[in-house]
Amino acid sequence: MRHAIEASGLGKRYGDAWALREVSVTVPAGEVVGLLGHNGAGKSTLIKLMLGLIRPSDGRLAVLGADPFGAEARRLRARIGYLPENVAFYGNLSGRETLAYLAVLKRAPAGEVGDLLERVGLAAADRRVRTYSNGMRQRLGLAQALLGDPELLLLDEPTSGLDPAATREFFELVAALRARGRTVVISSHVLAELEPHLDRAIILGGGRLLAQGAVGELQAAARLPVTITVRLADGADGAPIEAWLRERAGAAPTRRADTLEFDVPHAAKLETVRRLLQAPQLVDIDVREATLARLYAAIGAEPAPRGRSET
Repeated sequence: MRHAIEASGLGKRYGDAWALREVSVTVPAGEVVGLLGHNGAGKSTLIKLMLGLIRPSDGRLAVLGADPFGAEARRLRARIGYLPENVAFYGNLSGRETLAYLAVLKRAPAGEVGDLLERVGLAAADRRVRTYSNGMRQRLGLAQALLGDPELLLLDEPTSGLDPAATREFFELVAALRARGRTVVISSHVLAELEPHLDRAIILGGGRLLAQGAVGELQAAARLPVTITVRLADGADGAPIEAWLRERAGAAPTRRADTLEFDVPHAAKLETVRRLLQAPQLVDIDVREATLARLYAAIGAEPAPRGRSET
């Protein structure tokens, strides 16, 4: 199977309002993909269509080579793991009891329960779920998504409520899933956290597809400037460098103590770096490509989301 998800001209309409319109995307099998967009962009609608929870109004959709509403729909759902943004469980059951119950519903081997609880780091598996913190609930939610060793995982804001250590562990788990050929689609507003772990991104806006592709390819196509930061030696005179940057590189450097930070066009990156390396005042230089958040803002024609909220 070459693609885990293939959509062509996909649309969903509620009355006269289109939640999703003319969306054509492909998600190669075995990749980690970011599903990005502001509130109301159509991310949740696309996920629901993939899960077979709602029917499309237009277009075609294949998930793991099958129609989510076709004859293989029930079998298909067993091959998908899903973590909703707002996960809810029975408060009177323990985490272990909850996962065992859900394993029965998904017809997953009962022997998976203990291993999955360990994999997601849920040490309080035998406590009642009503006593869980948000982070503990999120770990349990991730464990249930992994039941049955699904080929495709759809994760909506999966790091919500997780502390930095747990977030790092989550992305280590995602990397392990990718290494085993699993496909992971992550919908998230925390772009800086997500960026290092993505193979590609799908960016939606106003129910339409704005861009899709490998992050590096999208950055190159957007022709966004690179950000360069240089550190000067203690007491060094940075005025000559600032003057050169303004006059020859067309940059507007910002001075902070012993550092200068500025943007230059991507095409001028190498020439600018070569020139800076000749300056005796320099002791360090850092070159950063445009971030995913900056790319999103440029493609989406509006500021990138800053906080967590429902989509």
